[in-house]
Amino acid sequence: MKRKSISYAKWGYIFLIPFFVVYIIFSLYPLFQTFYYSFTDYVKDQGSIGGGWTRQAVEVTPTFCGFDNYSTIFTSGSDLLQSFWNTIIMWIVGFIPQIVISLILAVWFTDLRLKIKAQGFFKAVIYLPNVIMASAFAFLFYSLFSRGGAIYDLIKVPLLESVWGSRGIVGLINFILWYGNTTILLMAAIMGVDTSLYESAQIDGATSSQTFWKITIPLIKPIMSYVLVTSLIGGLQMYDVPALLTKDMGSPNGKLKTVVMIIQANKQGDIGKASALCVIIFIVSAIIGLALMFASADHDGKKKKKKRG
Repeated sequence: MKRKSISYAKWGYIFLIPFFVVYIIFSLYPLFQTFYYSFTDYVKDQGSIGGGWTRQAVEVTPTFCGFDNYSTIFTSGSDLLQSFWNTIIMWIVGFIPQIVISLILAVWFTDLRLKIKAQGFFKAVIYLPNVIMASAFAFLFYSLFSRGGAIYDLIKVPLLESVWGSRGIVGLINFILWYGNTTILLMAAIMGVDTSLYESAQIDGATSSQTFWKITIPLIKPIMSYVLVTSLIGGLQMYDVPALLTKDMGSPNGKLKTVVMIIQANKQGDIGKASALCVIIFIVSAIIGLALMFASADHDGKKKKKKRG
């Protein structure tokens, strides 16, 4: 007598239900709501303090206004473009040393010839800043570099009062926060490369630099693309570090003001304009992400497969 086979395929879908429920409620619905509000005239009076501690907040029904919010944002008087470039510059200042140092550390830790001891300890130390809140780092660096701080008393240079000094501090904080996570990802990518390729290169007399540029970099390109895209998207959403360093002012001369800082300034009042800014960031992030992914795709491999076919 044959026993009935039990299919466990359905349980995979059942276990995915909680994820989709949470995603729809907390991500998908707010996304559609943001798109809707971006086409409305929705100015909400939140009251005098924190939503109306001293007087009642006024609720206003949103009315459809078409693309008025978008046209207002892109007018000559809007500082959106300047804040966008501020965000990109501060992201670049932090990302370039992040990817360089992370690559060096990843190659160093995965090199079988070096046989580094206590790798687990070093990996934990490298990753540790990633679990610390960005606000804690921002307060720490503000207390160190502001007038009267330990670093200021040592170098006597008001870095937080200069444009590139303050941008450099923001980039340094972002580098410290994220280079550990990037190192772990790149290490995983390098460890996934077939070791026989390195052995063959060594037998053929390839140098370390040739092995790195001809084998390692091409084979970990997908992970590097992932790091680049996710870092850029996170950079466009930069808020906490520059906001805390400048007390939401974006000083000096507004060169530390980011796009999200403008959104935060409008969300308590002009919700329609804040939603439009969110949509713009979403579209720009999607376009840049797709462009980077397409640029980093293996077009040569695809062409070779077509020729063989």
